[in-house]
Amino acid sequence: MTDAPLAADPRSHGLWERTAPPPPPTTPLSGGTQAEVAIVGGGYTGLSAGLHLAEAGVRVVLLEGMEIGFGGAGRNVGLINAGLWLMPDDVPGILGEIHGERVLRLLGGGPREVMALIARHGIECELTTSGTLHLAVGKAGKEEIEAREAQWQRRGAPVRVLSAGETAAWTGARGYAGALLDERAGTLQPLAYARGLARAAIAAGVTIHTRSPVQACDASGKGWVLRTPGGELAAERIIVATDAYSTGPWASVRAEQLHLPYFNFATEPVPEALRATILPGRQGCWDTKEVMTSFRLDARHRLVFGSVGALRGTGTAIHRSWARRALAKLYPALAGLGFECEWHGQIGMTSDAVPRLHRFADSIIGVSGYNGRGISPGTMFGRVLADHLLGRLPDVDLPLPVTPMQSAPWRAAKEAWYEYGAQAAHLAADRL
Repeated sequence: MTDAPLAADPRSHGLWERTAPPPPPTTPLSGGTQAEVAIVGGGYTGLSAGLHLAEAGVRVVLLEGMEIGFGGAGRNVGLINAGLWLMPDDVPGILGEIHGERVLRLLGGGPREVMALIARHGIECELTTSGTLHLAVGKAGKEEIEAREAQWQRRGAPVRVLSAGETAAWTGARGYAGALLDERAGTLQPLAYARGLARAAIAAGVTIHTRSPVQACDASGKGWVLRTPGGELAAERIIVATDAYSTGPWASVRAEQLHLPYFNFATEPVPEALRATILPGRQGCWDTKEVMTSFRLDARHRLVFGSVGALRGTGTAIHRSWARRALAKLYPALAGLGFECEWHGQIGMTSDAVPRLHRFADSIIGVSGYNGRGISPGTMFGRVLADHLLGRLPDVDLPLPVTPMQSAPWRAAKEAWYEYGAQAAHLAADRL
């Protein structure tokens, strides 16, 4: 059984590793084994796919190179958002009318399905269901959220714009021009959710092997053989669910995406006297700035405060100093409140900000590229992949078109620009 920390880097998973329930017992793959479906990757997509397949009676073995939730599933902010990052009306223009509206319907209902899975399997993950607030900064921000409101309302979504006064009351912060309240959404403890999905998948019959990175994938008869340092797995079909942290045979998934670094700081618990005025409804928030800020409360009243950037090298001190200044500006009463944890990860960004559906070879399929919206889309596309392999969802009804793999041009240079550009922005921002 593995009981090692998720990573050697203490800034990899921060508060979430500290407060999540323990993972279910797993072991590395040793020797040879077989499955109808092999899943590579122990994040939301892989775990959701495995759970849905096993519930339908399919023999599933999941291989995770590190530990459950090691990638984005254990590092993100914990917002259960509906839809994509894009404006809703932009999606059909990118994917075509049929696929675009399918994706919007699928992901518009994503938070509801995440919440239903949590309830059905009794997953302890600090779930809140009171929505999220997209906070408008200035006139341009207000126009943006008003456009989002109109586009989602035309599709029947329960979203509405709050005035500046309402936004101040809902957040306890002043200075925002308004906010878009999305009643479909909520928050959770992201690593706890991943570990809960793993427990549910194991209970349904999935075998999960952690510390089992796939080093090779070879055709064999009517199927495939996956090789890890400790063993081999023969499978008829494979789901690739490695996304932004991909290595090995599917490192091309990583190469297709730009890594946008994102960090979070978790404060000490907000003093009890202030809890009635700071996010009293416990909505998760993010703003309309290009270098955005996000914040939310966890179950123990810590404020989780984040933005674009990596906590390494010169970035650690720059972003920490900015976070203290920005938090004091947003909530003057919290000036001086200490930070308990700090961590960062990588958001995988595709060139057009929509996910990718790839067929890597005969009987090998995967979805990747969630562009900062991993919880709900990862869960939903895991179910989609399961339904497809079960024959319930034919090619013609898939929510995404199958596209060829394409490497992101100038990837290293653009990623350096993101990281050091965020440092430059935070070095000067929010000085009192």
